[in-house]
Amino acid sequence: MKKYFAECLGTFVLTFLGCGTAMLLGCGTPAGVVGTAIAFGLAVVAMAYTIGGISGCHINPAITLGVALSGRMSWKDACGYWCGQIIGGIIAGAMLLLVASVTGAPGAMGDPAGLGANGVANAGGVWGACLVEVIATFLFVLVVLGATDPKVGAGNFAGLAIGLSLILVHLVCINLTGTSVNPARSLGPAIFAGGDALKDVWVFICAPLVGGALSAFCWKALAPKE
Repeated sequence: MKKYFAECLGTFVLTFLGCGTAMLLGCGTPAGVVGTAIAFGLAVVAMAYTIGGISGCHINPAITLGVALSGRMSWKDACGYWCGQIIGGIIAGAMLLLVASVTGAPGAMGDPAGLGANGVANAGGVWGACLVEVIATFLFVLVVLGATDPKVGAGNFAGLAIGLSLILVHLVCINLTGTSVNPARSLGPAIFAGGDALKDVWVFICAPLVGGALSAFCWKALAPKE
């Protein structure tokens, strides 16, 4: 049970700090894009060295799917992780709305950019956003699976490698979709942002899961055999 709570807490921290930075800095300028990308990456690094020894610090349903498909965890645990991650993302979305309401921060209801939610318009619509998110999540989760592989992984440096790769993914994708690569991180803010953010949130749930599954199959082909 502790590891499920750890996943809830870690996903809350990632979503609140990452999306909070996007909400407060905005992503309409290079400084906002870089700041938001760094915030997401640093949140992952911080949580990796905080809860990594408890749950492995997935804090992302797409990563959990990739790990489960790779045979590194049971499906029972995967379901527990998913529940914790989704709850953590939703709590973070609620806290972001509270902060926006109390401080007057730009967290407009119905605005895909509000509360750090994702959007499809800049990617050319739903299918463009799906393509971007599948590719980005595939690359990100592939790094996670490689860096944490018990035989050829990065060991204690895995958290750093994963955090840096998340920064890179955000730098490429923020101006296209806002960068999800994480269904829990997208669902929480979208619920409270409403409007187009909530209408299109299925894209940011389904596409990252597809990307995560593809990365598992790819890593199985790349990983050294027994």
